[in-house]
Amino acid sequence: MPKKRSGGGLSPTQQAAKFLGVSVLAGAVLAGIALPAVGALGLTAKGSVESFDELPANLKTPPLSQRTSILDAEGGQIATVYSRDRTVVNLKDISPYMQKAIVAIEDSRYYQHGAVDLKGILRALNKNAQSGGVAQGASTLTQQYVKNVFVEEAGDDPTKVAQATQQTLGRKIKELKYAIQVEEELGKKKILENYLNITFFGEQAYGVEAAAERYFSKHAKDLNLQESALLAGIVQSPTRYDPVNDEAEATKRRNVVLQRMADMGDISQAQADKAGETPLSLKPSKPKNGCITAVKGASFFCRYVEQVFLSDPVFGKTKEARAKVWNQGGLTIRTTLDPQAQKSVQASLKDHVYKSDKVAAAATIVEPGTGKVIAMGQSKPYGYAKNETEINYSVGASLGGSNYGFPTGSTFKPFLAAAAIEQGKPATQVYPAPYEMPYPKSVQTCSGRPWVNDRGYTLSNESPSEKGPYALKEAMAKSVNTYFVQMVADIGMCPVVQMTDKLGVVQGNGDKIPEVPSSMTLGSTGIAPLTMANAYATFANRGVYCTPVAIESISQKVGSEKKSLPVPKSTCSRAMSEKTADTVNTLLRGVVDSGTGQQAGLTDRESAGKTGTTDKRKNAWFVGYTPNLAGAVWVGSAKQDVKMRNISIGGVYHNLVYGADTPGPIWKDAMTGALEGKPTESFNLIDIPDSNKGKGKGHDDGNNGDNGGNANGGLIGGLVNGGNSNGGATGGGTFPTPTFSVPDNLFQGQTGGNGNGGRRG
Repeated sequence: MPKKRSGGGLSPTQQAAKFLGVSVLAGAVLAGIALPAVGALGLTAKGSVESFDELPANLKTPPLSQRTSILDAEGGQIATVYSRDRTVVNLKDISPYMQKAIVAIEDSRYYQHGAVDLKGILRALNKNAQSGGVAQGASTLTQQYVKNVFVEEAGDDPTKVAQATQQTLGRKIKELKYAIQVEEELGKKKILENYLNITFFGEQAYGVEAAAERYFSKHAKDLNLQESALLAGIVQSPTRYDPVNDEAEATKRRNVVLQRMADMGDISQAQADKAGETPLSLKPSKPKNGCITAVKGASFFCRYVEQVFLSDPVFGKTKEARAKVWNQGGLTIRTTLDPQAQKSVQASLKDHVYKSDKVAAAATIVEPGTGKVIAMGQSKPYGYAKNETEINYSVGASLGGSNYGFPTGSTFKPFLAAAAIEQGKPATQVYPAPYEMPYPKSVQTCSGRPWVNDRGYTLSNESPSEKGPYALKEAMAKSVNTYFVQMVADIGMCPVVQMTDKLGVVQGNGDKIPEVPSSMTLGSTGIAPLTMANAYATFANRGVYCTPVAIESISQKVGSEKKSLPVPKSTCSRAMSEKTADTVNTLLRGVVDSGTGQQAGLTDRESAGKTGTTDKRKNAWFVGYTPNLAGAVWVGSAKQDVKMRNISIGGVYHNLVYGADTPGPIWKDAMTGALEGKPTESFNLIDIPDSNKGKGKGHDDGNNGDNGGNANGGLIGGLVNGGNSNGGATGGGTFPTPTFSVPDNLFQGQTGGNGNGGRRG
């Protein structure tokens, strides 16, 4: 007595024997039922069996790709991303009507035959012979499942997809052998479950759960009779029977399925007739794939998370390995995004900068002590239309940002001050700081070879009334350029390099800050807002730097099983002493109390920060923090081709844009909303005696450097091995004659050269 399996059908040996017998009888058409001219291929039954025996024993079944959900810190969904919109479900979570409908229309003898339906093959042969073509196929549901596995393995590679679906004898033989294997190993119920999860139902929906959501906005377990019949009918030709685009054709096909179910005894004729009279009653949902669909303006943060995943070795040793995991999907990624902070950032950006403005704004908030990125947004939405962009202005080039970041202006000065204090300079340090002066003759570098001012470059403060001597507290509050250039000449540039290294401060392209005085004092080098916010968070954290993180946890669903994946952790290290950090906090508290940043200062809690505006007013910044949060706001043109003079931004006209009057209010409103309901904490301030110089309050920005931009021997407009531009909107100094010219805006995200980009504030 032949040995039967629980699922029905014959053993592999018996299947192979019948395969051989029918191949002989049918002239190999068994393997190529859809090939009426198979004889023309010159293939014999003997050759077919040899090819059959040479195939590997096991079908390689890749995990089904599924949709990935990106969540905020509270578990709310930000976006879904996928290469295949699919959610794998168990058979018990699929409507019994759906199970019966798919079997009835695709393989009505599914439970009576094995992997190959011999009766079906002979019936198809007879039908095709009578019609003189291919009127009927004979693939079982198991064979269709195997073919879908080949297609899934091919992914989005068109060549591999073509190979997986080509009508050749070789592919049919391969399909048959693996069908025999999976019938033996899985049994009927599991094959049916796998088939319903893998097959394509049109409208970007893979698997029955996604199809139920796409067409009826419900789960597969809740499908009724007529809905199940409709979905089962789509499978044969998702384009032809698409109910969204051709309701009449889809209705006809649905009713064919209903009648087939009645013929099979799955339902009564009365049930079939009643269901066939009902309208389709579609309740379609639109596909929502990718970061472009993110809520709360979090598209750029979503994109940042994706880029972190694709670039961090914790998710795979190679770029290809990481991409494979991402494309397979099935991930639930819980991020650090705080919905309250994100909402506040987007509201502030919308209030202060219009997407149609000539310039854009970007804002990022991080949490001191943890490195968590809790908000990230910008004024121009994510997209590809006019006044939209796919470039994330908040991050560096490797994570989808601008090529070089943006010159930071005087927001760089606190790094120099921290380096000087660490070197032992007192908070009361005084320098002459005249209104106008030459750059130092030479400044020491880390290499031991000094930078030399061999062209006599000069710089100046905002107005002739601003002349020293100044102490550090007043110089920081007023953002006195000549003071900080004298400071870097005093301590050398290597301590500043060491400090920025500890603070994770690099150019937008990932390179170190160049050792030239304009970069080391006045912020002429391009840096990303996230980098600036995270560096300032170190001051708030009393000198301990923590690397930024955006992902809290990840679980991955493979089939119906879930597992946790490791995620990058923030690593923290001391960048400066507590005393140095407290001193900087005291200095920057003075900036918002009585200095250039008063328009940005918070009214309900302590805050600190620094303004910055660069050469020709192409960039304006405010970077600030409380003990709880740190944030950076940049305003400017991504292409660095807009000089923010006589300009309207957010409906407000500006003769000249300052770091305090445009990015400052954005920062203030964003932080106020983000901090609402959060504990009010205080800095550990120290006593820094006031200078007895008795000068008046400084302005946000000076005009020195407006005419800057010709770099000292710098390559690419001073951006590489940069040099310093001469300053002076007041005409101080003489401009060097450039040895060559570079077209404007050749390099996106940078200025024309390493000018004294901080100008003031």
